[in-house]
Amino acid sequence: MKIIKFEDKYRDDMIFMVLSAKNALGRVPHLNEELLDIKSNYFDKGHSFWLAIDEFGRVIGCIGTRDGDDGKIFLSHLYIKYDLKRHGIGSKLLEVAENFIKERGYKEVHVHLGKDYLESHLFYPKHGYVEYKELYMKKEL
Repeated sequence: MKIIKFEDKYRDDMIFMVLSAKNALGRVPHLNEELLDIKSNYFDKGHSFWLAIDEFGRVIGCIGTRDGDDGKIFLSHLYIKYDLKRHGIGSKLLEVAENFIKERGYKEVHVHLGKDYLESHLFYPKHGYVEYKELYMKKEL
């Protein structure tokens, strides 16, 4: 597995992986519109988006950063292929995103948790995140 910055050639595979991950959680899969154009929604806004790629060149995970309220920076769209969870992929993606955020001079990072994403409520605290408001967590960097 390797972590790379998003490339357009992986867009459709990434979207399929995200929709499959949502389906595996029992959610009705819907497409997050900003994933259709990573360049304008992430890179052009000074943020980044990464993919985890397996040995066959398939997308098995993703994560991005984005601006939030009051100058805060947020993680977004951390998804892992449903049958590859608990193999350290999410932790590696999180590490890359947190390093990017630190390099930009931020002292903390935030994440909004969906109410139906139980795994997120378990994953982030294991990585030092604490809840500061319902469905919101942050970590000091």
